[in-house]
This record gives sequence, structure tokens and C-alpha cells, in this order.
Amino acid sequence: MGPLSAPPCTKHITWKGLLLTASLLNFWNLPITGKDVLLLVHNLPQNLAGYIWYKGQMTDLYHYITSYAVDSQINIYGPAYSGQETVYSNASLLIQNVTREDTGYHTLHMIKQGDRTRGLPKPYITIKNLNPRENKDVLAFTCEPKSENYTYMWWLNGQSLPVSPRVKRPIENRILILPSVTRNETGPYQCETWDRDGGMHSDPVTLNVLYGPDLPRIYPSFTYYHSGENLDLSCFADSNQPAQYSWTTNGKFQLSGQKLSIPQITKKHNGLYVCSVRNPATGKESSKSMTIKVSGKWIPASLAIGF
Repeated sequence: MGPLSAPPCTKHITWKGLLLTASLLNFWNLPITGKDVLLLVHNLPQNLAGYIWYKGQMTDLYHYITSYAVDSQINIYGPAYSGQETVYSNASLLIQNVTREDTGYHTLHMIKQGDRTRGLPKPYITIKNLNPRENKDVLAFTCEPKSENYTYMWWLNGQSLPVSPRVKRPIENRILILPSVTRNETGPYQCETWDRDGGMHSDPVTLNVLYGPDLPRIYPSFTYYHSGENLDLSCFADSNQPAQYSWTTNGKFQLSGQKLSIPQITKKHNGLYVCSVRNPATGKESSKSMTIKVSGKWIPASLAIGF
């Protein structure tokens, strides 16, 4: 997600500082119920790593609403997130459809670049199987270390994975479960831990999903030949790890490999050609067949006229 800009048509509240608290207690004499309120921040310090908003004056995990990471330009949601709040790249907080339940203090904590990793150990991922079989194996990634003070986030191929924004026990997001893994989930995974001082990524762990073979395809697809022509067939199937190929003609084994070549075919080569594929890693097999028909020798039209 790219940097966000503040929306129009909102009430604006402004103040300055590094750890800032604003209160909505004094604004109920304004007709703002059901409208949007923007808590607008001015004169931000330089070289900030991110911002965290809390509901109330306590800056602990369970009052954590949402945060914005400057380097990745994304929002991360906490247990106090209600679905109404958005923090922007300028640290301002938008609260949509304000109600009396939003009455109270909102606290902004700004994270300096030098504070990002203070006291926060580098996370790491544990997983039992990095080579699962598609639609068969259940996977569970675990982000370590475990702490009630952390919020956990997951990444695949550099993109954040969706997490329920209303999770009330964020430590449960420490475990990422893929109940029926697919080939689209192949790639490098990272977990990220966040506390009030910032966040840190783990080293990537690459998942290699084994799949296939899918239904093979035979090229070229035409089936009619003249005697004396060369028969050159190729077979291909999507598979990880690479599939093993074999050919049979009229039920008899012909050869192993993706390509079948027979020079100067004759009518005795008529019949059913089958390409069989097997993935030894998944144990799956698949096949494709085609019927080849060979007619008499082809005679060019210019020569045929002379007969």
C-alpha cells in the first residue's frame, strides 16, 4: 500500500510533540456524531520509523489501535482497532463515523529510527515441512519468540498477508496455518514482530510446494500424416518436481523422454500414441493420448497432373 493522503470534509484537531495525547471529551458540543474526525499532526521530527496510535493514555499492546511503518508504507492493526481508524503517512489519525463510544483520549507514539530495534530480538520462523504436497499437506509456520507484548505480521514475496483487523488476541497471529497448501503459496515467507518501539523482520524461509503432474499436452496436435513424413511429437506437463515422461504405441512401450521421433513413417505406424507422466515426489500420474493415421505417400499436385 502506498502513502495515504488525508481525506476532505473532516473535523481537524492539531497539536505538536513526540508522545502526544488528544481528547475527544471536549468536542461533543460540536455536531460531529456520525461524521469523520481527523487528528492532524504538525511539525513531525525527522527520520521517523513509524507511528503507533493507542486508544486511551496507556501505550500497551491491548490499547494499540493501528500503526504506520514508514519503510514499507503499510498500516498494521492492533487489538483496539474498530474498523473506523486509519493512520496516514503524516501520522494523522482519521476516525470515521464518530460515536460517543469514541469519547476519550487517543495517544500517538512516534518511533525514531534508532529506536526500532531497541530491546526487540530478531524474529525467526519454525516450520516442519518446506516441501509440502499440493492439496494434501497442512502447514503451520510459527514466528518466534513468543511474547504477549508483540503484534505479529506475515509476508509472502514481499507482500503482507491479510490478517483479521479485529483480532482481539494478536499473539494468535504468531502461527500462520495453510490448511491445504497450493502452488500459488510457493515463495519466501517472513514474519514481523512489532512492539511499542517498532518492528523487525525475520530472515525469509522459502516454501517449495510440490504439485502435478497436470494433464499433459502433446504437440503438434494434428493427427493425419502421409507415408514418408517424419513424426515428431513433444509432451509437456506442469509439474514440480519435474515429471518423468514415457511413450507407448498401441499399448507397447516405445521410449522414455519428452520427445518421440519416428523418421519416414508408414501405415504400420498407425495407432494410439500415449504420453504418460509421473511425479515421483507427489506420486501422481497422468496421461494424454492421440490417434495417428498414416495415408499413402503424398504426391505433389504438379506431378500428379502428368499421370
